[in-house]
Amino acid sequence: MKKRYLSILLMIVLIFSLTACSGGTGGGPDAVTLTIMGKKTDLAKNYMTRIFDQYEKTTGNRLEIIAYEDSEYEAAAADKFAKGELPDIFMHFNNADLNLFHAADNFLYLNDEEWVGDLTDSARAYCEDQDGNLLGLPFWESSVSGCYYNKTILDSLGLKPAATQAEFDMLCQALAEAGYTPICWPADGCSWMMQFGLDPVFADDPDMLDKINRNEITYADIPEVRDMVQWISDAAEKGWFGADYMETGWAEISPVMGSGEAVMTFIWDTWFYTDFEAGNKYGVDDFALMPVFMNTIDTGTYEGGNLNMMMVNKNGKQVDAARDFLSFCATAENYNAAFDGISTVSCFKGQTTNIQSDMVTDASASIAANIRVSTAASKIIGYSADDVAAAFRDMFLKKINVSGCIRRMDEKRIAIAESQGAEGFAG
Repeated sequence: MKKRYLSILLMIVLIFSLTACSGGTGGGPDAVTLTIMGKKTDLAKNYMTRIFDQYEKTTGNRLEIIAYEDSEYEAAAADKFAKGELPDIFMHFNNADLNLFHAADNFLYLNDEEWVGDLTDSARAYCEDQDGNLLGLPFWESSVSGCYYNKTILDSLGLKPAATQAEFDMLCQALAEAGYTPICWPADGCSWMMQFGLDPVFADDPDMLDKINRNEITYADIPEVRDMVQWISDAAEKGWFGADYMETGWAEISPVMGSGEAVMTFIWDTWFYTDFEAGNKYGVDDFALMPVFMNTIDTGTYEGGNLNMMMVNKNGKQVDAARDFLSFCATAENYNAAFDGISTVSCFKGQTTNIQSDMVTDASASIAANIRVSTAASKIIGYSADDVAAAFRDMFLKKINVSGCIRRMDEKRIAIAESQGAEGFAG
């Protein structure tokens, strides 16, 4: 009888030990719940869901995801911050909109974290403020933005990619006459396209960037800005965006491009590996890359990568746990599992499982000649992609004309700069 009781006791101890060592997902008395706030589409990237799942399974902790629609994110997040309802981890790009959230007051500088030395120089530089403080962990794709086109369709029509604005315009017209939508332009809630056209205006002329940021000139004073707005307005009128572009949003880009309904779109290479759905008539291998043309630079342009940062709320109750989460994400075993098979330039020196898109490799000479650092969204004080998109939407709806669109862009930009107390705008 004693042996029986002893066996039962040993079995209970063994079961308890296995449970304690398993690191199961059920958590325990020391488990924590971390809140992460970001855009809905950003948080749904497969490398993000991979790292979230891996963290919960490994640690037993829980992540509460606070996701907002992309078009609502800046306003909704700013409202939460104004109410003091900050998440433990805030996701944002190091762009002009970040000024809304007063980084110095709300986020922990990460200069001394153990993983900093594993960041590539370019990734670290992107995430630093003007004083060199590291604001966040760049856990993101570093992609090349340009005009991605269906080379299979072009080949079938005997058409070639463009190398100048005039060639691009002729290509759009030829595609429209052949019954295709030349450009998938997602006007319903998508806001990144215009920055591609604006980048060369300011990246190639630092003096102009300084002047607009000192409130010495406006968009209305810059001929290239008017040329871009006019070109986009004309393209819509000519049907180059198709009949349904006002109802085309993020979710519609994949089926429109995959079906061959549209031939080109202004996007980034990583999208093909994270959001382009399989099983369509056309797959990744059917696409190639040329510059974006929006009538601001004759030879077109590419935009270098923007990186979404994970930032730690320094005034929260779980600062240490949030830092531990970032350390988990910045561990080679974990980020390599998350980015396995993802087409991206490395953000970490130990990143080995990511891949380089053939589209980017094949266009390397053109990219080298025409790529520019992201400038409009990140360096123009008061720039808001959502405000710009809203102005264009009203223009598409005939509520305002080209001049009105530019005036609206200026008014919104200046209002934000004034609210931030930017030099030259305040008072």
